[in-house]
Amino acid sequence: MARENFNDLLAFLAVARERSFTRAAARLGVSQSALSHTIRALESRLGLRLLTRTTRSVAPTPAGERLLATVGPRFEEIDEELAALSELRDKPAGTIRITADEVAAREVLWPKLARVLPDYPDIKVEIVIDFGLTDIVAQQFDVGVRLGDQVAKDMIAVRAAPDMHMAVVGAPSYFAKHGRPRTPQQLTEHSCINLRLPTYGGLYAWEFENAGHELKVRVEGQLVFNTTSLMLEAALDGCGLAYVPEDVVRPYLDDNRLKLVLKDWCPTFPGYHLYYPSRRQSSRALAVLIEALRYRP
Repeated sequence: MARENFNDLLAFLAVARERSFTRAAARLGVSQSALSHTIRALESRLGLRLLTRTTRSVAPTPAGERLLATVGPRFEEIDEELAALSELRDKPAGTIRITADEVAAREVLWPKLARVLPDYPDIKVEIVIDFGLTDIVAQQFDVGVRLGDQVAKDMIAVRAAPDMHMAVVGAPSYFAKHGRPRTPQQLTEHSCINLRLPTYGGLYAWEFENAGHELKVRVEGQLVFNTTSLMLEAALDGCGLAYVPEDVVRPYLDDNRLKLVLKDWCPTFPGYHLYYPSRRQSSRALAVLIEALRYRP
């Protein structure tokens, strides 16, 4: 039977189940005469009588009973599968790939993801740590997380964190031996822990500003890392001064394991933003995560 005749089978199933052309026609949204014509055409193609009609009732013939018993459940299975697919479309599910730097992943993404993911067991998240300005389209990421001034203008940006205040910190043991710098220029006399960033083409120059005056200082020291966590560990061990986001070191400042210097010179940068291509249709899973990660003061 040609596939276009499936509608004829559905018409037969409706009549056989309702035992009435009137009720079946109302259910299918067609006229009673059109439905009768469809059934007669189906019987003619099959060469079998499927329904016994009387003035008071309609009942399947033995051939009609067999067709109802065998074909009916299969159409029901199709309807159930289509309904399941519809639920899948509306249900947040799938893998979301995120590129973020180390601080964003630890301080911004993970605290919020840890709260929301248990409510959405069908959402999977892959986080790739990268300090570079990743092309999320070319690298097949769904979303990136970077500081606000690093997000390309053609991206949709959603704030994920407040503005970030930087801090120069060191352990009390370090300051006991080497004293405290009073100006950014004096950092050249201290052992500083450098950070290597691919976006800067080398070692990151520490940035400062005060009363409208901006400067960058290229510091020296024994240690160079490409992760903030190791810089922090080295600073806690008294191996030098570190330049890190203040929120990251706040617990260590509060318990006096680290001390803050040059506070009046440390700048504030635009906070972390989520970004993704405007031309890409967002999945339900991505929409859920964006709302969960959105910064709300």
